[in-house]
Amino acid sequence: QMALIFTLLQDICCYIGYMKVEKRYVQNAGWQSEAVDCPLECDCPTAYPTAMYCHSRNLQHIPYVPSHIKYVYLQRNQITGIQDGVFDNATNLVWMILSHNQLSSEKISDSVFVKLGSLDRLYLDNNELTHVPHNLPRSLTDLRLSYNKITNISKLFESMPNLTILQLQGNVIEEVKGGLMGLESLMILDMSKNKLRKIPDSFPKELQQLYLEHNNIKRVPAGFLTMYPNLQFIRLSHNSLTDEGLPTSVFNTSTLVELDLSFNKLEKIPLVSRNLENLYLHANKIKEFSLSSFCDTIDGKNFSKLKVLRLDANKISIRDIPVEAAYCLRLVSSINV
Repeated sequence: QMALIFTLLQDICCYIGYMKVEKRYVQNAGWQSEAVDCPLECDCPTAYPTAMYCHSRNLQHIPYVPSHIKYVYLQRNQITGIQDGVFDNATNLVWMILSHNQLSSEKISDSVFVKLGSLDRLYLDNNELTHVPHNLPRSLTDLRLSYNKITNISKLFESMPNLTILQLQGNVIEEVKGGLMGLESLMILDMSKNKLRKIPDSFPKELQQLYLEHNNIKRVPAGFLTMYPNLQFIRLSHNSLTDEGLPTSVFNTSTLVELDLSFNKLEKIPLVSRNLENLYLHANKIKEFSLSSFCDTIDGKNFSKLKVLRLDANKISIRDIPVEAAYCLRLVSSINV
């Protein structure tokens, strides 16, 4: 009798093990008759039947991705490479999140993304990459490569016409040699916290937001904003900009909404457009408050649209602001000095 019980227990264990390896059966009433393919290392919740959650599992490799999966979350693991063919069965992938791993460029196959013609978002930030992966899908709209060890991006984005967001902050890029021109739909570019010594020569015409803070940029090219009429937000804080490095009217363009020049070496307030709404000049060496930087004439109809003005941590005080500023800067709630 004991032998029979032992045999029965063995059979039950084997059956349960088989069920775990082969399929995970959905318990939801509407799916009771259908099995869902999902690797043991991950979770595939019934509420999100096309999502596969494998984050924070101490994984060292990418598990098998079933063909029905569109969204795969693999962040915060210990994955060092992407093996060739791992996504060949999952050609419907739309999102792939691989942030906070240990990916190295040498362990990513050149053809690993080739078959992913529907991929929309690819997050590879906070890894150990030294260059941008090759043959990225043309379908991508959002690519995040921040906080890696990338040194060069020359001619790596020529066939990505749909990309609208590119994050490259926190790398070691010193120069950009035309590597962005193929990104004809790019609207947001973040290259802050790199090693740039100058503003790149060419950006896509559709660019709206440009983040270049925490570099070593010393000057802004003359006519810079006229070449990019859609630019609305520019951040150049924590650089080495001086008055000599800013051509007279370089920021006097009607499309600009926000300009951040804080933590530089400016001694004067640069000339800005009346349409500018947010101006950050704190932590410079500014010695005087020049109202003409905001309004060339002051009357009932001509005034600045500025709402936020920061001038604190400079060499001026509230006494240096003329009374006429109340007419020119009538929309500013307060001036920080």
